[in-house]
Amino acid sequence: MRQIVLDTETTGLEPSEGHRIIEIGCVEVIERRLTGNDFHRYIQPDREIDAGAEAVHGITNEFLADKPRFAEIVGEFLDYCRGAELVIHNAPFDVGFLNHELKLWRSDAPAIDQLCTVSDSLALARRMHPGQRNSLDALCKRYGIDNAHRELHGALLDAQILADVYLAMTGGQVSLHLGGEDNAETGLRREEVRHLSVPRGKLRVVRASAEELAAHETRLAAIHKASGGCVWLAEETADDAGVAVATG
Repeated sequence: MRQIVLDTETTGLEPSEGHRIIEIGCVEVIERRLTGNDFHRYIQPDREIDAGAEAVHGITNEFLADKPRFAEIVGEFLDYCRGAELVIHNAPFDVGFLNHELKLWRSDAPAIDQLCTVSDSLALARRMHPGQRNSLDALCKRYGIDNAHRELHGALLDAQILADVYLAMTGGQVSLHLGGEDNAETGLRREEVRHLSVPRGKLRVVRASAEELAAHETRLAAIHKASGGCVWLAEETADDAGVAVATG
């Protein structure tokens, strides 16, 4: 499964008022793994950036003066994302701007949502957390994703952060590592999401040694003592009892 986590920055809020895309940032995810095959382009919009928009992303007209226009990067952009699932936070905003740019480029150009499927991570977050704030910053705090380096919005930076948030929302635990020494009672510590570069292919199965199994039991006992109950320990006890009855 190939997913592209995408974000844009623009000159303003409404393409119907002539506003344009000035930055596209994309992060590739295959089988829930960040590949590092990102796509990032700044774009000359041929119009002034609204002061309010510049205050959000910090991109200036002077910085964009020598950047390519959308028509010059559209081919490589479509080749990059064609057929993938686009994951976008508040998708109608970015899809609206992308479709506007495509029509300006070529009147018969297909809409981006005809070339890709689109998933709105904001809509997903609202279903999962109704009545709560579901901005990207709020989701980072909720899921323990480090975004301290995000002083201004940026398409690639926001796409990278959203990729971590989306994987956390759709896959559960990402930062709780059962190993380490930070907590004396449970041995639990929180870590940033790590992007591992593992060659694809058949995985080798490594069985736990007797020493590792003993360490596992000790860890579960520590969790049980610290929390007053350990679901994993209870399940293993029940499994052992079932085996005893079945074989006895």
